[in-house]
Amino acid sequence: MLPSCMIEGRLEAGCDEAGRGCLAGPVFAAAVILPDSFTHPLLNDSKQLTDALRRQLRPIIEAEAIDWAVASVSPEEIDRINILQASIEAMHRALNALSVRPGAVSVDGNRFRQWSDVPYQTVVKGDSKLGNIAAASILAKTYRDDYMDAIAAEYPAYGWLANKGYPTRAHREAIALHGTTPHHRLTFRLLP
Repeated sequence: MLPSCMIEGRLEAGCDEAGRGCLAGPVFAAAVILPDSFTHPLLNDSKQLTDALRRQLRPIIEAEAIDWAVASVSPEEIDRINILQASIEAMHRALNALSVRPGAVSVDGNRFRQWSDVPYQTVVKGDSKLGNIAAASILAKTYRDDYMDAIAAEYPAYGWLANKGYPTRAHREAIALHGTTPHHRLTFRLLP
């Protein structure tokens, strides 16, 4: 059972991103403020859960959270500012979209840039240690998957329904055969 946050009694937003290593599509990030008392036996890093479990948890998180928001940064922006800066920017956008201002921010990983004047901490493997970051990882992942499913119909050759834009062999072979789309990140190594 993951603790919902690090600092009891202070509204703490957990942040995580999804799609950082993809060849196509935006990077998504979520910010989630959970009540101190929130627990759920399945809550964990989204990468440790099946799609069905993530889909089961998403409406619970959305209903039980004090506040939550999801944001993204486009492939064009990623190419312009690099994926690390784009991931941080997506987290900032998610934090800006919250209607409740957090008193602290916990971020998965080891890199972040100050948001507003709110204190923050980075937590390596935070999505498997803190409930608010795990919840953010689930929202970011499911919203990004929904986005990739929506654009997959427009470009069926790339297998986005299955690979969600990640660098699979089939995805790279499709790029070699059909070229890139407006959704590809042109500064990434797209070919094998």
